[in-house]
Amino acid sequence: MKTSYCIGLAFWLAATGAAAHAAELELEGNKLMVVGMLDGSALATFVEQVNSGRVRTVVFENSQGGTAEVAEAYARVIRDKGLLTEARGQCQAACAYAFLAGKEHRFGRGLQLNALVIPLAKRPTPGELQAGRWRGDEPQHASVEVVSVSTTTATATATATATATATATAVGPESATPAPSRESWPPGQGVVFTSTPTLFGRVYNTYWCDGSQGTDFSRCDRLSNADPYQLGVLTPSGAH
Repeated sequence: MKTSYCIGLAFWLAATGAAAHAAELELEGNKLMVVGMLDGSALATFVEQVNSGRVRTVVFENSQGGTAEVAEAYARVIRDKGLLTEARGQCQAACAYAFLAGKEHRFGRGLQLNALVIPLAKRPTPGELQAGRWRGDEPQHASVEVVSVSTTTATATATATATATATATAVGPESATPAPSRESWPPGQGVVFTSTPTLFGRVYNTYWCDGSQGTDFSRCDRLSNADPYQLGVLTPSGAH
């Protein structure tokens, strides 16, 4: 039997103290850049750009999170349109959920450290890690839980719910993803997949973080036998 993971979608602020900013969109050729938090403010523009037929890849860059409803709306659009996704810099929580909805999902190249943060309630066992559903291609089997750690989330969530409904109508039928719950979730707790540039190419590591380390992933416990390509978190180049 295949095991589903509960993916925590959190409204996260940068551990450095910098204020998270709403998503900004920019079309670069056939790539749609989505920079910042998925809070719903840019969702209507995102849908409009995707429906134009010019977008092949959605690039998430330095997104510290967002709301569950908005993440599901982004993911639904990406999945229904068969778009590719790319993550540059940090892609946390809500961003990770939307990123994994891509037909193919990869880390960006360049000199930046890439980190995909997937919040989990507890450290996965080796068996759970290998059996977990990381690809994001079967939303009907995914259980989604969300954390609200800021009072500003309530307003964003209400807006996102209405927008997500409109989005589903615009791009296709709603997915069967269960409604998210509201449970406490420590920021920074979960499985972190990193890609670090070196002189000899990129080095990939996977960590379990308990939430006490902030963004210093070197303080987390490294997970063995957790290659992101083997787990389906990243799609190999040349895959179809």
